[in-house]
Amino acid sequence: MRTITHIGIIGAGTMGAALTQKFAQEGLTVFMVDREDRFLDRGMENIRVVLQEGVERRIFTEEQMQQIVDRIHPTIDMNELAQCQIIIEAVFEDKKVKEDLFSQISEIVPSDTILATNTSSFSVTELAESVNHPQRFLGLHFFYHAAKNRLVEVVEGETTSDAIFNECMWFMQRCGKDPIFCKDSHGFVVNRFFVPWLNEAVHLYEEGIAEPAAIDAIARKAFGCGMGPFALMNATGVPIAFHAQRTLEDAFGKFYHPAETLKLQTEKNEEWSISGSEEVEPSVAKQITDRLQAVTIFVCGQLLDEKVCTAGDISRGAGIGLKWRKGPVDCYHKLGEAKVNDLIRDLAKEWKLEVPGAMASEHWRPDFVNTEINVHTGVITINRPEGMNAMNPTVVSQLADAFDRLDGDASLKNIVITARGKAFVAGADINFFIDHIKANTISEIVDFTTDGQKLFTRIDESDKKIIVMVNGFALGGGLELALTADVIVALNKAIFAFPETGIGIYPGLGGTQRPINRIGKGLTKYLVYTGQILSAQKAAEIGLIDKVVTWDEMVSLIANPDLLEKNSVTLSEKWQKLSDYFDNTTVEALFNMDEIPEGMEKIIGKIRTKAPVAMKIVETLINENLGPESELDHLETIFNTVDALAGLQSVGKKPPEYKGR
Repeated sequence: MRTITHIGIIGAGTMGAALTQKFAQEGLTVFMVDREDRFLDRGMENIRVVLQEGVERRIFTEEQMQQIVDRIHPTIDMNELAQCQIIIEAVFEDKKVKEDLFSQISEIVPSDTILATNTSSFSVTELAESVNHPQRFLGLHFFYHAAKNRLVEVVEGETTSDAIFNECMWFMQRCGKDPIFCKDSHGFVVNRFFVPWLNEAVHLYEEGIAEPAAIDAIARKAFGCGMGPFALMNATGVPIAFHAQRTLEDAFGKFYHPAETLKLQTEKNEEWSISGSEEVEPSVAKQITDRLQAVTIFVCGQLLDEKVCTAGDISRGAGIGLKWRKGPVDCYHKLGEAKVNDLIRDLAKEWKLEVPGAMASEHWRPDFVNTEINVHTGVITINRPEGMNAMNPTVVSQLADAFDRLDGDASLKNIVITARGKAFVAGADINFFIDHIKANTISEIVDFTTDGQKLFTRIDESDKKIIVMVNGFALGGGLELALTADVIVALNKAIFAFPETGIGIYPGLGGTQRPINRIGKGLTKYLVYTGQILSAQKAAEIGLIDKVVTWDEMVSLIANPDLLEKNSVTLSEKWQKLSDYFDNTTVEALFNMDEIPEGMEKIIGKIRTKAPVAMKIVETLINENLGPESELDHLETIFNTVDALAGLQSVGKKPPEYKGR
């Protein structure tokens, strides 16, 4: 797989400028091309404004901002694109303009240069007809603001080669994007269900069911989103919603016909009035919720029928691209198959349509774990970036199935475990714990943890060489999963921590046991007691992981895992002192000592904010060192404490003052 260093962006408008900024931020040399210098000047000014906001928010320094700008080369000379390994078109939605553009580019760049369109309206397959060597052509559909929104739909046209598609999936991840798979189809994944959601909201308004303010409020609650459909149309432009809906109608028929009121609002070129009352009768709220969910789920059923994407791609698209906490897949499972089919049958009857075939629950199971085989190596990828790859029963079950399948394949020597998104695994799904504590069904937590323990033991004891490649945050259960490997490799931006004692619980998937084999009891106590965040470099420094790599090195090592071996380190004097101190100091002393050793004030101050019951259990587990299964013995105790619920509910907020019970 080639190393991409130069990228071309055609179009300096809103999307083109945002893409230019994003790729320059990722260290790439970017050629931003447009027809006239005035368009380029405006694009560069937009980039500087956004970057300056980043400086003011301390995301960048002034020096970093200048380095980003220096990587950008605005030009009106299309021939400059010959230096690029990938070119993305981001011009306005005119098919003839795009076709002429790609025909021109094809004559300028080498035959292996990847060509991509950011179109949201046209067929990728049809646009590929304008390109020589069309196997190198695909869609890369980004979402506003492209420098900030992580979602990108990677669209496979009929002529797109598997090699080019896979290369772009990896490249998007290298650039901090969360890519989802999409076959070429109008609306792709997200707009296909999102635009009808907007349109149905207008239908509800024009039928007199409720005013826009109330519909927005109910939609926010039903889908867990920050803005309702009318507010969103005001923000992005009412005409955009109308034209997007009309494009879908042209492709798929009358069900997608724009609401008459949406057409009129577009012609008036006015925003919706959303200043009214949000209050409606419960029966009306239910009607609005049912209709918005029915339309969204119906369209997603069509997507699944047409095999445009998977249920997981729908979930990722809604969660990442739209920031919906309750996407169509979540709504389906909350309603249940019977209720969903009642709603869908009513909708289909009204529009004289067939019910999608993929309405049974087995079609709506998100694929959170993917596998592939590269010669003698099996690769497992955890793919739930919308939830930071946090583990819940579904993720653990799919991970177990994937591992057992690869572990049982006699042709494989190695198994690589990695993930997509900005996290490797950001621990367990906190809401799963909270829900079961409140429901007094802690046995479900015990069963979940027991299943995780059994899986992690199988990974740990596998005869195959297990390599974990940490792509981002490895927190709690994520670090525990990494520690089951023979070799742990991490991107240079990865971070590691055991945050559990700070949220009222303790590591339950081997976190008090497996680190001992790598860093000893003293440093294991230090990490678990304090919840200290370690950079990849510091984790390698103490032997917690074996190697720190760049993205390109990681991709290369996935293809050549035989090059990797476990590393051994000699602790520096600083780390050795910390190890010795925690090896010889009890939790009781840490909480109660009057005279704190010089240089330990911050560390011990941090420890004293942790949950006392969890700390005492951790101390016992590490001292006894009886193996990971010993952690199961204390689960009922810890999850029945007042501190556990308080701590878990405090995630993302101010930590509580723990009661010690």
